[in-house]
Amino acid sequence: MQKKIPQRQCMGCRERKNKRELIRVVRGKDGTVSLDFSGKAAGRGAYVCPDPECLKKAIKSRALERSLEVPIPEEVYARLEKEMIQGG
Repeated sequence: MQKKIPQRQCMGCRERKNKRELIRVVRGKDGTVSLDFSGKAAGRGAYVCPDPECLKKAIKSRALERSLEVPIPEEVYARLEKEMIQGG
């Protein structure tokens, strides 16, 4: 029997993809927002494709802010975009 592959929805393009293909943005218990490349950090998570276009869509629609229930600092968006351009 094959192991089930977890699926998550990208906040930008709204497509369901394998969890490992996406970048997790996590809100910790103290309210700080950060990137989680391991996928194991404690806190509420939202996912976005490693594609700058998906990130732009998520920023424009404020999907990450709604999902994490906190305002997201501009530097987190800037770091996300930088990581995507560099290829993670």
